[in-house]
Amino acid sequence: MEFYDIEVEKINGEKIKIESFKNKVILIVNTASKCGYTPQFEGLEKLYKKYKDKGFVILGFPCNQFANQDPKSDQEILSFCSLNYGVTFPMFKKIDVNGVSTHPLFKYLKRKKRGAFGPKIMWNFTKFLIDRDGKILKRFAPNKKPEDFEEYISKLL
Repeated sequence: MEFYDIEVEKINGEKIKIESFKNKVILIVNTASKCGYTPQFEGLEKLYKKYKDKGFVILGFPCNQFANQDPKSDQEILSFCSLNYGVTFPMFKKIDVNGVSTHPLFKYLKRKKRGAFGPKIMWNFTKFLIDRDGKILKRFAPNKKPEDFEEYISKLL
């Protein structure tokens, strides 16, 4: 399976292929609403607003696999993100990023770009930067704040 062939489900239930983001610089993030890194939503939204008109998009994928830090429904997660952090970038249905039920998108991302401790996602807010051709260029650890890697995004645009 190729990157652009992978199907994902928006938080509203609409199924789309990653192909709908072709020719954009993409940042994919596994998110959580009750994590120490949750305030990164603010920085992510700033990046999105700054660069979205230049062909940049952030795709947020809630995940509840780390210390039960996103237990609410998809609609409650979306409401939390928009009310507390003004999130307007696309959010998707809650998924698993590790284990037997790992979503195909994260299987692909982990296979293409390993982290410091191997392919496994270690925590919420792991980020993958993909260029306009669908090549996974970077994997950022959860503690990397959005402003720490803005230069990579701006160079790709």
